[in-house]
Amino acid sequence: MPGEPPGRVYITTEAAGQKLRKVRERLGLRFRDVEEASQKLALRYGNEEFVIGLSRLSEIENRGLLPTIYRLYSLSTIYRLDYVELLSWYGITLGEQAADSQMIPLSNTHIVGFRSTHEDSVKAPLSLDPGIDLRQTTYLNRWIETWGPLPLTLFREEDLEKKKIGFLGTQDWSMYPILRPGSLLLLEEVRKIATSGWKTEWERPIYFLMQRDAYLVGWCSLERDRLVVLPHHSSNLPPRVFLYPGEVDVLGVVKGAAMLFDQGDQRPQK
Repeated sequence: MPGEPPGRVYITTEAAGQKLRKVRERLGLRFRDVEEASQKLALRYGNEEFVIGLSRLSEIENRGLLPTIYRLYSLSTIYRLDYVELLSWYGITLGEQAADSQMIPLSNTHIVGFRSTHEDSVKAPLSLDPGIDLRQTTYLNRWIETWGPLPLTLFREEDLEKKKIGFLGTQDWSMYPILRPGSLLLLEEVRKIATSGWKTEWERPIYFLMQRDAYLVGWCSLERDRLVVLPHHSSNLPPRVFLYPGEVDVLGVVKGAAMLFDQGDQRPQK
């Protein structure tokens, strides 16, 4: 469909009806069997909307009639189908709900009530090598011992499997207040340093770099064979200059961060 996000598959109601028919036939159910089963559900809930009459079921299967939410529940229950999967047959993918909501901004602060499903999670670090020093900025992929599922519903548009994770040391104030010490950083691989394309410091790319024995983050500028790493001006730290390439490697640019907001009293005194 024009203007829709790429990668999403839309199924017509006719195609969904045909799939329902095939399921019914595999189960050996007649129209009358489905109607009688749906009547039991209607009796249990005291709601006739659950009933699927013979002619209605025929229209659903053969003419692409869209079932109501009640009849869809009856069909999923009688056919032993997952309700969420059945919705997807009609083009409703609940796993996309949170990402879709980002296209509809709300001005008021609010709670996000979407539930995460197994499709809305990515692998994230559950345990780290005990030898890691979290006071120092670290490239976590080298220290992760165990990975497990982490719900990241709002990040479905990101191709998280192709990204890496860094950890900003608990004593690394170089990009404060944009990045707080102790932040988990989502990194995207880049091949060159950007020299323009931003209007404010919040839009300027922050790079994750590797030295021989340490890691650092910062804004970068390239002057011939010199890479200048610029900390945030609020950090009161000086710029650092490296031969490039040679003394430092660029591992990626920071595309996202998970931060704690209780470290203000831990900042070193000027």
